Amino acid sequence: MAIDKRSQAVFLLLAAAVLWSTGGALIKGVHLPALAVAGFRSAIALPVLLIFFGGRAVNLSAAQLAGGVSYAATVILFVCATKLTTAGNAILLQYTAPVYVALLSGWLLKEKTRWFDWTAIAAVLFGMLLFFFDKLSAGGLAGNILAVISGFAFASLVLLLRMQKDASPAGSIIVGNLLTALVCLPWMAASPPGGTDWLGLALLGLLQLGLSYVFYAWAIKRVTAMEGILIPALEPVLNPLWVFCFVGERIGPWALFGGSVVMLSIFFRAVMHYRGTGAPPAEG
Repeated sequence: MAIDKRSQAVFLLLAAAVLWSTGGALIKGVHLPALAVAGFRSAIALPVLLIFFGGRAVNLSAAQLAGGVSYAATVILFVCATKLTTAGNAILLQYTAPVYVALLSGWLLKEKTRWFDWTAIAAVLFGMLLFFFDKLSAGGLAGNILAVISGFAFASLVLLLRMQKDASPAGSIIVGNLLTALVCLPWMAASPPGGTDWLGLALLGLLQLGLSYVFYAWAIKRVTAMEGILIPALEPVLNPLWVFCFVGERIGPWALFGGSVVMLSIFFRAVMHYRGTGAPPAEG
């Protein structure tokens, strides 16, 4: 039986989320400064994207360039947040992004935001506040703040990619990786990787960032912006698990409670949508 494009898109969003979820453990395992990790990761991911999409995907439209800037901000801030706070905090706070998508998608994309979106948003905001009840070092607090800003950048990226559904969202991702590598070049030059670091960077670049965004760029043309941010919510569930298993890092009790609230809120919104009351997905 043939699988329709939307079902394929949902599957690829989930596959992207699984690949993204390895980021926390891999970033923690690379013993380089955050900006060096971000730069090497994007430099390695860039050829993967060019192989799949080619240079023709880059048209340098205003939306594509803005998407590239949002992408660079997302990945740089996330790596910095992961180095400064727990990986669980970084990814769960980044997943406040649905709040911003819901607030802006109706205005920018004419995709209707319904009552259950607003209910989920309120719960996500409440869950986000709980993270800051944990006792945090100055670095941990800074990491949490950077993770929240990364969430806004991620939401902007999703919206800008969705705005290019009839063009080439992949172009923004290619531009974003190039921009990230250029911004981080001084830190890359000052911190050459050692032998074991290269393995972690290769996995980050080829799979966790490169292949995952190949999947995401294809899928985002065939789902709504809200689905593009909510369906990959498997990532913040798996990310702290991998970090605990391979690095032994735990997140604090308040962050765990807040993360549970965030995930339940997202699950609630997804269930309400798939009961048939949500806006129909856009096809591409």
